Amino acid sequence: MAARARARAHTPILFSTIDVRPQVFLTTALSFGLVNLKPLAPGHVLICPRRVVARLHELTRPEVSDLFATVQRVARMLQRVYRAPAINIALQDGPEAGQTVPHLHAHLIPRRAADFDAVPDRIYDLLESGEATSWAERRARAPAWVKVPDGERVAREEREMRVEAADLAVAMEEEGEGVEEGEGGALADDQCHEHEDGVEGSGPGGRVVPPSSG
Repeated sequence: MAARARARAHTPILFSTIDVRPQVFLTTALSFGLVNLKPLAPGHVLICPRRVVARLHELTRPEVSDLFATVQRVARMLQRVYRAPAINIALQDGPEAGQTVPHLHAHLIPRRAADFDAVPDRIYDLLESGEATSWAERRARAPAWVKVPDGERVAREEREMRVEAADLAVAMEEEGEGVEEGEGGALADDQCHEHEDGVEGSGPGGRVVPPSSG
């Protein structure tokens, strides 16, 4: 059992051609959720089908059902964890719609009334621009409740994303929506050990995970 769990913990989960397992906080039979390499706001995550397809029409009916059920479950969790009264759910279906990675994915972004200069639709401009490319750009655009550190970084480090993914995995379990047995158990254990190593981070259950991303 332990050997199989360890093997599963090292099985790649592909976002297009990239192994994103360290960023994954939830897996289902047909979908997975991952923390964003370059989030626009705290809690910005992606939900993807496990099968690598670029377009919505390529999904089977069971895949469509599982994907949007997962979006609903994760949205509920994010609103609780980040104390957000609303959430953006965006799916860029094709390059002309702003899709930059050829693997279908839905963006989930917790929202508050005063964020993004109190212009709710501004988020769509940022999504279509491929997300802000540096901390300097994001500092000017970020909601007031985002704590942006000094300096510029294009992307977060893997260790930091592991911590956030572990925290969100726990939050899903608190919702009664944990990672699937046989897949997420090993993943959650691996991530929790990373968290126990003393990495500074915040957790769910009322604690907001800091958006140290690029």
